[in-house]
Amino acid sequence: MLFKKIAIFFFVIVIIAKLSINYDNNVYASNDKIVNVDVLLYTFDDPFMSSLKQSLENIQKENPTKIHFTFHDGKNNIALQNEELDSIVNRGSVDLVMANLADISENAVNGAFGIVKPKEIPIVFLDVPQDVVSKVSKNYKKAAFILANSDLAGTVQGNILVNLWNSNKKAIDKNNDNILQYVLLQGEIDNPVAIDRTNYVISTINNSGISTQQLALINANWFKELARDSIESLFLRYNDRIEAIISNNDAMAIGAIEALQKYGFNTGDESKNIAVVGIDAIPEARDLIDKGFMTGTVIQDPKVLAEVFYNVGMNLVNNLNPIENTNYKIINGEIIVPFPYEEYVKK
Repeated sequence: MLFKKIAIFFFVIVIIAKLSINYDNNVYASNDKIVNVDVLLYTFDDPFMSSLKQSLENIQKENPTKIHFTFHDGKNNIALQNEELDSIVNRGSVDLVMANLADISENAVNGAFGIVKPKEIPIVFLDVPQDVVSKVSKNYKKAAFILANSDLAGTVQGNILVNLWNSNKKAIDKNNDNILQYVLLQGEIDNPVAIDRTNYVISTINNSGISTQQLALINANWFKELARDSIESLFLRYNDRIEAIISNNDAMAIGAIEALQKYGFNTGDESKNIAVVGIDAIPEARDLIDKGFMTGTVIQDPKVLAEVFYNVGMNLVNNLNPIENTNYKIINGEIIVPFPYEEYVKK
């Protein structure tokens, strides 16, 4: 009788242990589910967006059992992006959307909400203006907004020209009038990143005691080709009056250099060189700087942005605070990307 009771006791223990193991395995399986993420980029033609795409792909390679990215080229067309987003949601296999929209207006953001909200799909936006965020952020709890510190990017860019002015003024102040005459290549006309970069680069130069004169401001929408065509035309108009070309990103700066080189400038002859500065530090820009064809750029590491996208997105998927277990800061409803902005100039 005692032996029978002991046998039953051990049988119960074995059953409980098996149930416990199965439970643990099921919990692990649920936590180990691959998160399917659809990434809407406003265009694949932007070199920085291409670098961001590659950085996200590297995160996937490092976490093959956690996340899978599918990328969509918006071709700078919000209507196309809305069609793609609608198709993604109706497909029913998406767990998270990351959106870099071609249109960052209030209507566009609410339009995206209207597509993902019925299915309660979390969404992370990039570079939506703060005034828009203040109006739409309460409309959907499973949304987060990421924004770069464009003030600092513009400041570092301005310091590149300030340092050049102070160390080799003759190389930049070609007419010796103590005024920096410049052309500014700006991104989209209403883009908050473009506006902040523009304002802070000029204020940094002025605050250093250098007077400036804007010869022209061109909205080249971040694209190399538009910048190249614009500078080709402006060079014929202003010719030797242009002392610097300040670009909101490297793509437009590269376009400017291609235009200048058409006229024999920025090919290595210091007597025929116009200072050109950009932002992003993409490989092509670094190469031009190393060769002495471009003055400088600001390092904005796409890996940092990819990590923010990943960490914030995974928090939303797991119903956590968007900045849970991170050192990110939220300012006016937006998660600020902690880029360690640094200048890149020829050594």
